[in-house]
Amino acid sequence: MNKNSYVVLVTDKVSGDALGPLYEDERFRVVQVDDSADSEFSEALAAADGLIVRSATQVGAQLLSAAPKLTVVGRAGVGVDNIDLRAAAERGIAVLNAPAGNTVSTAELTMALILAMVRRVAEADASVRKGEWDRARFKGAELRGRTLGLVGAGRIGGEVAKRCRAFGMGVIAYDPYLTDERAAELQVERAELDQVLEQADVVSLHVPLTDSTRGIINSEAIARMKKGSFVVNVSRGGVVDEAAVGDALASGQLAGAALDVYEVEPLDADSPLRGVSNLLLTPHLGASTQEAQELVASEIAEAVRAALVEGDLSRALNAPAIGSEVLRALAPLLELGRGLGRLACALSPGGVREVGVRYAGHSDDALKPLTAYALMGLLEPVLGPDQVNFVSAGHLAEQRGIAVARTKMSLHADYTEFVELVLRTEAGSLRLAGALLGEAHPRIVRIEDYHVDIVPAGTLIVLKNQDVPGVIGRVGTILGSHDINIAEYHQARLSKGGHALAAISVDGDVGATVREALLQLSEVSAAVVARLG
Repeated sequence: MNKNSYVVLVTDKVSGDALGPLYEDERFRVVQVDDSADSEFSEALAAADGLIVRSATQVGAQLLSAAPKLTVVGRAGVGVDNIDLRAAAERGIAVLNAPAGNTVSTAELTMALILAMVRRVAEADASVRKGEWDRARFKGAELRGRTLGLVGAGRIGGEVAKRCRAFGMGVIAYDPYLTDERAAELQVERAELDQVLEQADVVSLHVPLTDSTRGIINSEAIARMKKGSFVVNVSRGGVVDEAAVGDALASGQLAGAALDVYEVEPLDADSPLRGVSNLLLTPHLGASTQEAQELVASEIAEAVRAALVEGDLSRALNAPAIGSEVLRALAPLLELGRGLGRLACALSPGGVREVGVRYAGHSDDALKPLTAYALMGLLEPVLGPDQVNFVSAGHLAEQRGIAVARTKMSLHADYTEFVELVLRTEAGSLRLAGALLGEAHPRIVRIEDYHVDIVPAGTLIVLKNQDVPGVIGRVGTILGSHDINIAEYHQARLSKGGHALAAISVDGDVGATVREALLQLSEVSAAVVARLG
C-alpha cells in the first residue's frame, strides 16, 4: 500500500476536528462530503485510496466497484453491518473499525438507564408534567447492596462493573472468555449464565449478536430471574426477546427494563413496546456523545493512516494476508481448522489460556493461515463474525490473554494433511484432530481420546454416554420426536461397556429443549451442541 500520497474520503458527518492523524500528515489529502448521496461524493470516490464512514453510508458491492483505487474502508465505530465484508475482501479492500472509542459513553449510558429504571425517573417526570404530585407511586430501589449480573465482560461490561461497584453493588459475570485474572482485576465473580440470571437484581447485556446470543434473554431466561428484577440492553438488538420482556413487565416478573437497541431499527411507530409501562426506550444512543464521536474518529483516522502508509492491518476485519491462489488451494484445510475451532469453543471447559495448532502436511504456507482460521472458529461464536476475521483473530486472542503456539510436525502415518488443535484452559485441556481425505474433503477424526469420522459442517451434537445396548436408538427417538434429521451418527468407545462418545451430525438447529431431553436419558452424562458453520 505504500506510496507518496493518499486521498481519503470522509462522509457521514464524521468529526473533522478529530481527524488529526490524517490532516497532520502531509502525504494525505482529506476530502469531507457529509452526505454520500451528493454528486461530489461520487466524484471523490473514484480517486479515493481510503474511505471513512459511520453507519449511514451503505458500503456495498456497487459502491466499491465505483472506487477503483480504494484499498481501505474505515468504520468510525464498532459495528460494520453497513459494510459488505465479502465484497470488500473480493476486491482486496481491508475493512477496519474503531472498537474502543465509544466504551465509556456506552458504559455511562448503561448507568444512566439503570439509575433511571430503578428510581422510575421517566415515569415520575411525566407525572409531574401532567400536574400530579404522587410521590408514593414512584417508590424506587437503591443500588447499594444489590447484585449486578453482567452478560458479557469485555471492554464495556468491565467499565459498567467498575461504576456499579462504586454504587456499592456486587457484580457477577458470565463470559466464556473471562479468566480468573481478569475477573480479579475487575473485582467481579465469574458465574454461569443460569447463576447470573438467578442471582442478579439487575441484568446488563454487553454481547455481540451471534447464533449463541440471539434471544439469550427470552421467556425461559426471564422466568429464572428474581421476581422484581431489572434488565438493560445497550448491546445489540435481537439479544433480547422484546415480546418476552413486555410480557414479563406486564406480569410483574420484571420490575423494569431499559432498551437502547432493537431487533428492527428505527423502532416501528406501532411497536407494542411503546405502550409498555416500566420500560425505558432510547434511540440507540450508546455512542452518541461528543467525546465518543471524536474518539472513534481519531481512532479510525490513525488506523487508516497506518494501513495505507505502513501496511498495518491489525484492526482489519477481513483482508487475508496471503495471495488468492494460495488461499484457494488451502481452502479445505482452512475450513477444517475453522470447524475444529468452533467445536473447541463449544467443548472447552472454562476460560481459554493457550491454543496450540499443529500441522502435518505438504504445504509450507499453511500453518500461519491455518492458525488464524482455527482462532476465528474459536472466537467468532462468542465475539460475533463481524468482529473476528483472518487478520483480527490473532490480535483478539492476544487481547484476551490467550497464548497461541504453532507447530509444524512431520508427516502423519495415516493422513497426508493432518491438523491437531490443543487447548489449555483453567479447568483442564482439550485435544481435537482433523484431516483431509483425498486432499479436499475435511473430516473431524478425533475428539479427546475418541476416534470419530465427521464432516465439520452444520450442527454437531456431542454426547458422553455409557456404552450400553439401546442408547443409540433412544437418542435417535428423541431427535426424531423433535423433527431433527440425523446426517451422520458416529459412536466411539474406549472399552466395551465403558464410557463412550457420540458425534451426531444433524440437519438444522438444536435448541435447549432438545439438549435437556437428551440429558434426561440416564445413560447420557453430557450433551454439547456445536454449530460448525
